[in-house]
Amino acid sequence: MVLSIIAINIIVMAYEEVLWAESVNTYLKHLYSFGSIPTLILSHQGGGALTSLTHMFMHGDLLHLGGNMLALWVYGRRVEDVCGPWRFLIFYLICGVFADIVSTATRFTSDIPGIGASGAIAGIMGAYLILFPTGRIRTVVLIYIIPAFPTIRAYWLILYFFILQLPPALSTLLSETEYNINYWAHLGGFFGSLFVFLFLRPDVFHNYRNDLTL
Repeated sequence: MVLSIIAINIIVMAYEEVLWAESVNTYLKHLYSFGSIPTLILSHQGGGALTSLTHMFMHGDLLHLGGNMLALWVYGRRVEDVCGPWRFLIFYLICGVFADIVSTATRFTSDIPGIGASGAIAGIMGAYLILFPTGRIRTVVLIYIIPAFPTIRAYWLILYFFILQLPPALSTLLSETEYNINYWAHLGGFFGSLFVFLFLRPDVFHNYRNDLTL
């Protein structure tokens, strides 16, 4: 399922590139039709609540797409293993929708489309933290110009990601600072990861519960 989601995102990105090449206005019409726009959601206009789903398959550029899909590949495969493919898909979509609900609530006056899978992927990262906190993630670190590839415990990487979201998220809420990154969607998806317990395979949930009682 992780591979299928990645493939769908790549196909949508390719389609958006075609629209951009055809006409900027055509691309913007697509963006405003399927991106998540709080004012339209709350006024039941445009795509409305349906865009809480469609926006997570859209990306602004190849860097945006590549970063999100890399994170999905790194964290999603193991979470899919303990959920099964279809449960994983539902969980992934729920995290994305939950992220969009939080985002809409915190920028309810905005008419700027929100796009990207990062809210859903933050939920997958949170699930990974819950289920595999001591898992090792191979990273790339540049020491001057020489790359190194250390493996780092998942809790260090994911908690670091979570902490990075807090200052700009609070700044957005308290002083209405505008960012190109939707930090509240990340936080919403991260907290949405708690839903993972509803989607674990029965045997995995049983083993996880037993581990907690030891």
